[in-house]
Amino acid sequence: MMTLKRSAIILSMLLAACAHVPQQAGGPTENTEAQAESQVEPQAEAAEEKPLNLPKLQLSSQMLYDFLLSEVANQRGRPELATQGYLDLAKATRDPRVARRAAHLAIDARQMEKAVEAYSLWLELEPSSLQAKQTLATLLIGGGQLDVARPYLVSLLESYPNKVGHALMQIYPLLQRHPDKAEVFKLVGELAQPYPGVPEAHWVVAQAAEAAGKHALALDAVHQARALRPDWDMAVILEAQLLQKESPQLALVLLKKYLESYPDMVGVRQIYARTLMVQKQYPEARTEFQRLLERQPENAELAFAVALLSLELGELDRAEKELQQALVKGMKDEGTVYYYLGQLSEVKKNDEEALQNYRQVQDGEHVYAARLRAAYLIYKTGKLEEAREYLHQTVAQNNQQRVQLVMVESQLLREAKKLDAAYQILMQELEKLPNHPDLLYAAAMLADQIGNHEKFEQMMRKVIQIKPDHAQAYNALGYSLLDRNERVKEGMELVERASQLAPEDVAIIDSVGWGYYRLGDLPRSLEFLRRAYAVNPDPEIAAHLGEVLWMQGEKEQAKKIWNDAQKTHPENAVLQEAIKKFLP
Repeated sequence: MMTLKRSAIILSMLLAACAHVPQQAGGPTENTEAQAESQVEPQAEAAEEKPLNLPKLQLSSQMLYDFLLSEVANQRGRPELATQGYLDLAKATRDPRVARRAAHLAIDARQMEKAVEAYSLWLELEPSSLQAKQTLATLLIGGGQLDVARPYLVSLLESYPNKVGHALMQIYPLLQRHPDKAEVFKLVGELAQPYPGVPEAHWVVAQAAEAAGKHALALDAVHQARALRPDWDMAVILEAQLLQKESPQLALVLLKKYLESYPDMVGVRQIYARTLMVQKQYPEARTEFQRLLERQPENAELAFAVALLSLELGELDRAEKELQQALVKGMKDEGTVYYYLGQLSEVKKNDEEALQNYRQVQDGEHVYAARLRAAYLIYKTGKLEEAREYLHQTVAQNNQQRVQLVMVESQLLREAKKLDAAYQILMQELEKLPNHPDLLYAAAMLADQIGNHEKFEQMMRKVIQIKPDHAQAYNALGYSLLDRNERVKEGMELVERASQLAPEDVAIIDSVGWGYYRLGDLPRSLEFLRRAYAVNPDPEIAAHLGEVLWMQGEKEQAKKIWNDAQKTHPENAVLQEAIKKFLP
């Protein structure tokens, strides 16, 4: 049997252990308490060091047994048993150190209800503990108990008379996760109300008001924050964000005026530059990014932003140099830079250089797109099979990408006039994904092109069944009937349905015009065909418009339209067929 003296020594050691218990790195205690403890100021830490009001314990063998049992449970990976054991002991002994140990163990065991109970007890036994107060408030907020958390939050703010603003800005991120934004706004307003001279108090009210849908109140609050502290960058950024919703131009004016007074505020200048870019004020945006780059000449991200704006402005040579500079400065996402270099090279019609750049895209979000472009450029050099193999080696991340790879391969075969092969690979993929609308549509179009009109109609109707709002499917099916001069009334109904779904689509406008021609309504046909041709002088639209003009007796005008189209599209089959029909 253990002697009383020996028991007292062990109990003393256990109580000391309760005061300093190392937490497991990365565990839930670290995540939960870190948020609250990050708010502790030096003065608060000093408050924690006040002498504890410890109870006078009369040791019993049962008490010692419960201590040992709880520790053994924790050591053997049963923190939930250890939590309950220490919580029972804390209630029995009224010792704040034991309550603290129970609180830490409860969080380790992810027993949030027990944690609230343990932290409440700890705070009851040690009212000066800001750590207990902060963590308890965090737990209550996380559990949605804003009303219960309110007095603890008020008490916390009172504990920081000189740093209330800082404390409020650390409390608000915890509150903003709560789904009831109106309740959060009410609570934030109550917390901030005693501190009208603190700019951060108005700032958090503005945040909460906007989240609660009270835009005018949010603007008013952020104005008060800026009035109290005119140089505060976070306040002007928030006000600009609020203004953007109703007037982006006012946001730009605000940021510009602020920077005139405080030109060294880099964060605000970045926001200003991005806002200019979003508003498509590209020259001004580039100027601002350039200023930022002059301050941080080794910043590759800024160099890349400048390059993209030059690209947007069509200054290709400058953009190319700036993209190269982004690489030299150590742009982390090199793949993105090479992708844009590839795009730039294509615009400059340097396919060989573009292919080299696309091949450099080894990782990042543009890998897949770069490989598709590379495959097409390989095909353009006359290496169809190499291009197909390159596509086969491209890894698809999902069904949509896999379908796209097959469709690109089919398109290459189609351009190479290998229509049957192009059709077959689509049909093979349809065996795996029989209801994929994009596959069905592409396969149907090829079926129509190779003369399998029955299969074309079957698949196109399936597309419409799967996607009743697929305007292009209605148009393709209707136009096919109109072009073959079969079931004209039905074809017209289909293209008119397509027009209802996509009234501004030029191809559909052309189809409707062609439908009126088949129905013999030449004036109505011309109305639609002229409208389509004005938007896009496509050779097929030119063929249709010319034919209707010819049939209406305006032969010279028809010839002019055909001749103009021939200059830019001399090999277009539909155009050539129309011309031969009337000018053999």
